Amino acid sequence: MTIVFSRPESMLDVPTHYCPGCLHGVAHRLVAEVLDELALDQIAIGVAPVGCASMAFRYIDTDWASAAHGRAPAVATGLKRVHPDKVVFTYQGDGDLASIGTAEIVHAAMRNERITVIFINNGIYGMTGGQMAPTTQIGQKTTTSPFGRDPSHSGYPIKMSEVLAQMEGDNYIARSTLHNPAGIVRAKRFIKKAFQHQLDKRGFALVELISNCPTNWGMTPTESIAYINEHQIKYYQLGELKG
Repeated sequence: MTIVFSRPESMLDVPTHYCPGCLHGVAHRLVAEVLDELALDQIAIGVAPVGCASMAFRYIDTDWASAAHGRAPAVATGLKRVHPDKVVFTYQGDGDLASIGTAEIVHAAMRNERITVIFINNGIYGMTGGQMAPTTQIGQKTTTSPFGRDPSHSGYPIKMSEVLAQMEGDNYIARSTLHNPAGIVRAKRFIKKAFQHQLDKRGFALVELISNCPTNWGMTPTESIAYINEHQIKYYQLGELKG
């Protein structure tokens, strides 16, 4: 019998802690598949900060370093400069990257650091209680915006990929979604290009992945997929923004 689909070698065969319907597992699989296909498992170093993303080291079988909340790009910068022969990547959520870690990610892109960033945008602080994040949609309810995000009080959702795409240098910036097959196929292609960007000794690369958080959105997994269709991908442009 020919096996046409199996678990990536770089993905550990263990149950995940993620909530039912969460798309982090899909993102993990895509990263693991790319590590396998590019034969990076022995030279890759991942950096996991605080948040749901902090558990990535339990599931993707490569070397990992932990970082304080928001500081993954700074840690990745140090690792890459000390070990230029390694492929260094961060795996970050939106509360981490777009809020407390804004300075780190902006300056890493500005310096054109040769690192790869996997950015999960689920529009909320997932692990720490469901608070409003910089990426939360207008009108979206969270534990800190129980009546919905009000732009007159909290501003508008930040489009981090567009912000970073303005940086000078040989950067690669792309955004896809994880909520449907077409988005998943496109996401893998972007992730592979981002890692290849680093292998080619070019500059900073980031792939933003639009995801969900059924638990903190107060939705079923099916409802959360519909919300991505109706709100997230209408606000966040999909595709390659630079590179």
